[in-house]
Amino acid sequence: MSSTTMMFPQDAQLAPFIDGPRLLGDVGGTNARFALQLAPGKIDMIRVFRCADFPEFSDAVEAYLAECGRPAIRHAAIDIANPVQGDEVKMTNHSWSFSIEATRRRLKLDTLLIVNDFTALAMALPRLDPSQIRQVGGGKARPASVIGLVGAGTGLGVGGLIASDGRWIALNSEGGHVSFSPADEREAAILQFCWKTYAHVSAERLVSGPGIELIYQALADRNGRHEAESLVAPEIVTRALAETDELCMEVLECFCAMLGTVAANVAVTLGTLGGLYIGGGIVPRLGDYFARSPFRARFESKGRFTDYVSQIPTFVITAPYPAFTGVSAILTEHLGDGGNAIPILERIRKLKPQLSPAEQKVASLILSHPRSVMNDPIADIARKADVSQPTVIRFCRTLGCQGLADFKLKLASGVSGNVPVAHSQVHAGDSPVEVGVKVADNTISAMVGVRDTLNAELLSRAIDILTQAPRIDFYGFGSCGLVAADAQQKFARLGMNVFASSDPQVQEVSASMLRSGDVVVAISSSGRLRHLAPAVEAAIGAGARVIALTPGNSQLAKRAHLTLAVEHDEASGSHIPMVSRILLLLLIDMLVVGVSIKRSSPYAELQRQAKLGILTHTLANSGAAAVGEEGESEAANT
Repeated sequence: MSSTTMMFPQDAQLAPFIDGPRLLGDVGGTNARFALQLAPGKIDMIRVFRCADFPEFSDAVEAYLAECGRPAIRHAAIDIANPVQGDEVKMTNHSWSFSIEATRRRLKLDTLLIVNDFTALAMALPRLDPSQIRQVGGGKARPASVIGLVGAGTGLGVGGLIASDGRWIALNSEGGHVSFSPADEREAAILQFCWKTYAHVSAERLVSGPGIELIYQALADRNGRHEAESLVAPEIVTRALAETDELCMEVLECFCAMLGTVAANVAVTLGTLGGLYIGGGIVPRLGDYFARSPFRARFESKGRFTDYVSQIPTFVITAPYPAFTGVSAILTEHLGDGGNAIPILERIRKLKPQLSPAEQKVASLILSHPRSVMNDPIADIARKADVSQPTVIRFCRTLGCQGLADFKLKLASGVSGNVPVAHSQVHAGDSPVEVGVKVADNTISAMVGVRDTLNAELLSRAIDILTQAPRIDFYGFGSCGLVAADAQQKFARLGMNVFASSDPQVQEVSASMLRSGDVVVAISSSGRLRHLAPAVEAAIGAGARVIALTPGNSQLAKRAHLTLAVEHDEASGSHIPMVSRILLLLLIDMLVVGVSIKRSSPYAELQRQAKLGILTHTLANSGAAAVGEEGESEAANT
């Protein structure tokens, strides 16, 4: 076990997180490293544990927190040397296997993010200090350009970063498993040696720690050194650097050249004009030798693209724990105090009781008038909140922002309407509250997806067609039949001639009686035409228009004249059409509001009479007195 502290001078004055320290983790096949982030840029209490000493991942976390005095932790982000897909994580280079959600509950965390280790390392790159990297060769990075990452250790990691709207998006990649590409006769001989054992030889098979040992075996065979002793990678590297073993020196030379080929392939594939970074556990330990190795010459050996790659700088990452910087950035963005994943207004609302009285005044002003604060200078904000200007700055830093300008950017993200939810799988062991939260989050996430992919032109055309239609029929089955009935009720209140049915024979008869200008709205969460086909064909034959609310590439969508797509897959063994039904209802609401606005002036009296008639009927059935002026006023407000 070891301990150290990371501090970035530019962030040293930022206040501690008001919701407590955050847990960071960097888990490999051999060691698990943990740290606490106390404030933006301040990472402390770094400890290193052997994974083999703990039967489960949670055990290692709990042992670390015990050594730190069991601080109250609400948020955590861990990177792991493993693909991360879904809730279940099963390490390929260690025995640990766990559920992310179950681990979050066991550790009593509000947030637990598990990400791939190279995703975390990639997110660290723009945040590394110049003293934490060393350039090898020439080239100059272009601002806001793609950045590449290659790292050789137990395996071969590949990643990248793309700049987008002032932030960085990490590319998840398993590029280490591309086929190995020899660049000379020696490497071709090594590949042939590997083919004796492996049907497919990936780049990772050779450009990695175990790969160094395989190169050693292949070159010993090629050089006729059948008596060469069996060595592990650390000993091969040690002898090569000490120049005491010619075979080991050739192995290391060959390894660095192969890494140059891999790096160049990543550079031209991604267009990494922002630079190519080298991480992992091997290269940083090579020191000055790596700069003298064939790496850079091989990197620039790209034939017609030599001039292109020569412009790209290559850097070795020398920071001791760069992954912590990456997972910290990912967690910060997720929590909304460094990105826009969670509206900052909600964060202010939750933290307000913990603020000082003066800072609470600033919080109250922002919660009451967020859009005004976004545009006001600091003097106006301080005056309106009845506090000093330094209090405003202190409030911003308490929220984890670097100042008022940084706070306003995050406030703008929060006010713009981003929703902090994503689809979550419901598990058999979930509590009723967890099930409720996941169902709500899944619905909100899907509704945001509809909003963000809404085709304005198609929606406008659909509203125009419905507004002008002499008659509208709504057809659907099952839960979609309920949506059709809801649509009938809403459009009828606009004074329109509408009909709804979930009976296929009734639908076909009704469709055959339509005329040119009439409209059928066919509603289906699956988009299959099995039951709707007769009615749809009858409507088209009668000259009516067909508008489909259904998946965009479905059979129904292809037959309809116009489709408003609902893309949500709920196919499962126990199909319960929850979210798709709500999305279809959402589209109906969009259509009825749009039609209502277009018809509002001439039909306002019809709507008022409809509301009054409903209330009168309800009161009459309950034995109430006739509706007078007061009843009419109440109906108008219903």
